[in-house]
Amino acid sequence: MLGFSIAAVWRKQHLAPLIKVLFLTMGLVLFAVLGFMAWQHFYPVRAAVSWQYEVAHSQVARASALLQDGQGNLLVAEELKGGQGRILSIDARGKRDVLFSGLHKPDGLVHFQGGIAFSQEGGTHPVQWLFQGQVHSLFEGTNVQGLEADGPHLYAIEDRKRNGRLFRYDATTREISILRANLDEAESIATCPDGRKFYTEKAKGIVRQLADDGSDPIYLGQLNEPSFLKCDARGLWISEDATHLARLLLLTPQGRLEVVLSHLRAPQALLATGADSYLLAEGGRDRVLEIRRSE
Repeated sequence: MLGFSIAAVWRKQHLAPLIKVLFLTMGLVLFAVLGFMAWQHFYPVRAAVSWQYEVAHSQVARASALLQDGQGNLLVAEELKGGQGRILSIDARGKRDVLFSGLHKPDGLVHFQGGIAFSQEGGTHPVQWLFQGQVHSLFEGTNVQGLEADGPHLYAIEDRKRNGRLFRYDATTREISILRANLDEAESIATCPDGRKFYTEKAKGIVRQLADDGSDPIYLGQLNEPSFLKCDARGLWISEDATHLARLLLLTPQGRLEVVLSHLRAPQALLATGADSYLLAEGGRDRVLEIRRSE
């Protein structure tokens, strides 16, 4: 009995401090993890020296695609699943109307043949075309995300794991061609002023150049979930669809990769609104940012 009492006293004297240290260490680790997560969530967006930004529209759930309708209104897709997705029309005063509802993760949104084409990323759905107040189904795809119009051709790309396809629809003949298959989470395709086309494979962290011979060389790599592409006179824009620490990048014609915005949360489409201004959908924060060149 005496030996048992001595052992109990020893455990109390030696193990109790160790247990306290263990719990203190666990608490510090948990505090550090929670602090890091909070920092990622609340740390504000950072702009490059020559750029500035402000919030143009807030409370836009999972903002994704952007388009100006030609009548002074901004169209914004809310990329919600399960039939909760919508396309909103926002006028110059900020008044909002619902253009379409009941959609499954609407994403691609482009002008095409005098109307507006849009896609749905959430499952197998037709790419649709709004023309003179009527909606027409053009062709069907699965998880169609990015759309790009080039004359009579409408390009559409599927966001699927190792099974995505790149379509080309011809408005003249109504023929559909599958240009590429077995793509890995391809999300966007863009045409540059010189005619070159690029597309992303988010899972691989790369941007490829579409080639006539099918080789499609890697144009840019080591990116953090590249999603939306836009090509204009400034160069090739890339938004990284990462939940935290995402960036808006610009690859200039001189080959210099610039970080225009950092600390974004799931940025999506970029829309030019002037010579030195753009709108960027930031889906992870449910808002649309206005970006301006400051010099």
